Amino acid sequence: MLEQATYNTEYGIANELVNAGIPKGQIVLAFQPADVRKHTEFAVI
Repeated sequence: MLEQATYNTEYGIANELVNAGIPKGQIVLAFQPADVRKHTEFAVI
């Protein structure tokens, strides 16, 4: 179960979701601009 915490961009909720079994391709880093997302391992949409 995910615990409530303060997340930053270095290690945040996205990594907690991956640790919980969610594939990176199903996680969109909405705090990143779309043109930056394509350079991550996460979803681009």
